[in-house]
Formats: sequence, structure tokens, C-alpha cells
Amino acid sequence: MIGDKRGVWLALWLWAWAGTAWGARTDLPDFARIVSANRAAVVNISSTEVIKNAPPALGLDVPGGPANPLNRFFRHLPPEDHGGSRPLLTKSLGSGFIIRSDGYILTCAHVIDHAQQVIVKLANDHDYVAHVVGLDTKSDIALLKIPVTGLPVVTIGHSARLTVGDWVLAIGAPFGFENSATAGIISAIGRNLPGSDYVPFIQTDVPINPGNSGGPLFNTRGHVIGINSQIYSRTGGFMGLSFAIPIGFAMRIDHELATTGHVQWGWLGVTIQDVTRKLALSFHLRKPYGALVSEVLPQSPAAQGHLKAGDVIVRYDGHPIARSANLPPLVGLTPIGTDARLEVIRNGQARRVSIVIGALPQALPVRSLTRPEKPAGAASLGLALRDLTSHERRALGVSGGVFVSGVAAGPGAQAGIAPGDVILSLAQQPVDSVRGFMAILAHVPSHEPVPVLVHRNGSSEFLALTK
Repeated sequence: MIGDKRGVWLALWLWAWAGTAWGARTDLPDFARIVSANRAAVVNISSTEVIKNAPPALGLDVPGGPANPLNRFFRHLPPEDHGGSRPLLTKSLGSGFIIRSDGYILTCAHVIDHAQQVIVKLANDHDYVAHVVGLDTKSDIALLKIPVTGLPVVTIGHSARLTVGDWVLAIGAPFGFENSATAGIISAIGRNLPGSDYVPFIQTDVPINPGNSGGPLFNTRGHVIGINSQIYSRTGGFMGLSFAIPIGFAMRIDHELATTGHVQWGWLGVTIQDVTRKLALSFHLRKPYGALVSEVLPQSPAAQGHLKAGDVIVRYDGHPIARSANLPPLVGLTPIGTDARLEVIRNGQARRVSIVIGALPQALPVRSLTRPEKPAGAASLGLALRDLTSHERRALGVSGGVFVSGVAAGPGAQAGIAPGDVILSLAQQPVDSVRGFMAILAHVPSHEPVPVLVHRNGSSEFLALTK
């Protein structure tokens, strides 16, 4: 009798477990349906480029240079390279997807940048020479056109509605393996990467590799919500972090490329940085938030709108600015000539500023200082300082400041002040000489952080100094 009861309980438990497992299985996305519905609209892109004395492994470097130590880990997804060690002709493969049935295709700019010829291969194995309608390296978006109509297209989704943890699926040609599908989840949204300030990337754990670049990222409804663009890697291959350009952002770039062949980016003319906990204390903010303006370029829209270094931008045209990375995408996509309304915190008080957005210049001046001179002292901070000459001030484009010729252990080093910096202000008071710096320092309270503005490598940055 007891044995019969145990058998009944075991059967009930197995039935309940099977039902739970089946329920979990039915909750998973139907990836097969997504692939079946969209694979015909995903294309392979091959490009050829003639390069003299080119090194191997083209396309691995990230824009922005070595100034940020993380740059060497963030990589544009390189197209799969079939060239030799120093070829005259290089061939590479990437991915793309059809957005309009008359032959318009989106991909990443770095897949076809500098290419002499671009070939698009459809899922039915037909291939066509593509015309580059336009490309934009800042957003890493390119628009192609092939001479054929009646093509299958993807459905464009809404990248503004994404949630961390959502399932996503990628289709592309990793290492040249066509129509490969991989899946994962969204790990984060609104990521800012070195050298890509204007793009609020979607971070995923979808396995992405060279050849996937330019391919679509789908949600569980089978709608495109991103374009696979970059990976974080110490090896050049997938390590669990991949990044996609949001499709809403990409379609705005597509519109400009289709209309004019290029993108005109909005520009404020400021250098910004995050507000750290210490900087928040030094500026008397209730919490670390916003984009701290560390420099306003002369004759820029920000200068004409009377924005000042030390202002903390907390809202742009109604959009909250939680951190500095939130601001560039909003400004960049603002039409030139628009009267943008900013809310800033200045000297602890909220105020509104109106600025007419300008066009981003092709190049901005880089100012540097190389001339050494005999230092004066600020020994209590561990700093060796000297006055700037009038020639140095003109070269740097500054009206004052003192040069940091040496840094020893002490509060200055702890704040992050380095040899070669030019200190422009202390406690939000302009510094015009070593004597002036020392006079301000004498009234700075001990054990409380105060902002110090330094000019470094051609731009300015606030640091929090505790005396």
C-alpha cells in the first residue's frame, strides 16, 4: 500500500515537473520563425580596396586614438579579411539588410569605407555592384543602393522601447559563414564608447564576430532594433560584449544620407565631463548628475548663448541629462539653426539657457604648450607652478592660468593634476598668476573638495581638489 502511494506521488511529481518545463519552453522566443521571416532580407557585402604597403588585420583600430586606455579593447567589428600580409588588393566581407524594396540597404560605414567596389550578395545567391549613396563615419552608418526592385525587406522596430533582459537575435556572416543566426539578451542601453560620442549603443551578449558587422539585430517580434557594429575584446573575437547602433538613431541618419548623401551634425561647442561624487560636492550639487561644462570654445553657439565653464547641464530640450554621455546624441541630431533650450545648474542655482545649434566644424583647433620655464611654488599641494607668458596664452587660446611644471605626492596628485596641465581656475575663481593662485588657495577651506579647472591635451577638464 505504501509502495503504491509512493508511486502515485512520484507520477504526480514527474507530471508537474514536465508541465513546468513545457511551460518554460513555450515562453522562449520562436527564433526559427524570426530567421525564416527575415533571412531573405539580410545580405552579404564584399568590398575591395587597393592599398599600398598596408599592414594585416585592417579595421581593428577604434576611432579616438590611445588617449583612453579602453580604446584598445573596443573594436569596430572588422569585416572578415581575405587579404594577405601586405596586399595591393584587399577583399573583405560584412553584412547588411534591405530596408526598401527598390534596393536600399543599410550597413556599417567601416565595412565599405574607402572601398573601390562594393558587391551585395542576396540570399538567393544573386549579386550586384552597389552604389554608395552616402556614409557617415561618426555614426558608422552607410546607405547602399543596388539596381533591382521587388526585394524582401525587414520590418523596422522601435529602439526607444527596449528593456534590459529582452531577447534579441542577430543574422549575419561571421567569418564569412552566410546567414548565421545567434541569440542573446540586451545587457544595457545607452552605452557610450570611446571615439563614438554621438551613438547611444545597445549592449548585448549576442555572439558577434568579424563579418557580422552591419547586420541586423532583431527583437522577438522579428523587427530590427539595431545594427551590429562593435565588440569589446582583448583578442579580436567575441568575449561576451557586443554593441549595436539603435535603429531609431540609424534611420535618422539614413534619411539624411538618402536626401543629401551626408550628415550635418549639430554642435554646441563645449567640452563636457561626468559629475563625480567629489565634483558634485565641490559644486554643491545634491547628487552626481548632469554634464559638467569644462570648456566653452570661443565664437561657438555655446559662447554666443552665454554658457560658462562650471555650468552643469541637467536637461536638453526637455530630455533629462543623467550623465554626460546623454548629451552628444541629442545635440548631434538637432537640426542646424534650432533654438535649443537647456536647463543648467550655475553656482548652485537652476537657470534656463537658450542656444541656437550650429553645424559641427570639420576640424577643431588643438592647442598645446611645450615651452618650459623656471617653476614657482605651491608646495602645500605638492605642485610646482609657473606663470604663463603672453605668447603661451595666445597659443593656448586662454586669458590666464598657471603652468604645472611638476607634481609630488600630495593633494594635487590625489586630485589628478599632472605635469603639463594649465590651471585655469580654482574654486570657480579665475587664476591669472601663481600669486593669484596662492591668494585664492589661502581662502579655500580645508578638508572640503573644490573644483579646479585644468587645460590638458588641447581641452579642459574639472577636477576635485581637497586641500
